[in-house]
Amino acid sequence: MKKLVLQILAVHLLVIVIISIASCGSTRRAFEKAQPKMPFDAIIVPGVPFDTAWSDIMRLRVLWSYHLYNRGLAKNIIFTGSAVYTPYIESRIMAEYAKKLGIPEEHIFTEERAEHSTENVFYSYYMAKNLGFNNIAVATDPFQSKMVKSFAKHKKLEVTFVPTIFDTIHAYYPETNIAIDPTWAEVDDFVALPEREGFWKRFAGTMGKNLKYLPSEITDASMKYNR
Repeated sequence: MKKLVLQILAVHLLVIVIISIASCGSTRRAFEKAQPKMPFDAIIVPGVPFDTAWSDIMRLRVLWSYHLYNRGLAKNIIFTGSAVYTPYIESRIMAEYAKKLGIPEEHIFTEERAEHSTENVFYSYYMAKNLGFNNIAVATDPFQSKMVKSFAKHKKLEVTFVPTIFDTIHAYYPETNIAIDPTWAEVDDFVALPEREGFWKRFAGTMGKNLKYLPSEITDASMKYNR
């Protein structure tokens, strides 16, 4: 399973690098287009599998959310993701890193049901609405932004996309590295997604076809980060 996680992260990172090089201008334009809507009430940050330390992808997403919060461009952060490929709830792990960076707990929320990128956005959007947040954005890498943008439009989710500007991360946080205690995020009796669902079932989930919860059922998924 660890090998599978590393393969997934390696492929994802390669795609991110390629897209970031090819779409640097469009990423900046997306940020400029979003500026009139800032500060956002909340930004949604999709999860990444965790093993023993944050991967480059997780580091990228957490630091981008921290940058937006630290610059006063986002008031709250919703980290989203269940324990999918490893026995760690991804949203809790990311919240731990955010707290270590200095984001106050009262501005950190976790959504802990999503197992796919589409679910990350869908569940967190309605969680944000239930929490009283209306001006909502998705803050993640350009690759994932492109993946879920059409899904959000199809579901009529009123969200703005603010993909990571890589130059900003490299300029402001070149050597940032943090250690956390992941114990609080670890779940018992964990079964990885590939052991629970076949390939086509997982593919359908990636496409947003397996949503398990309706908007009216997401209220109880809302939780303020408070361990």
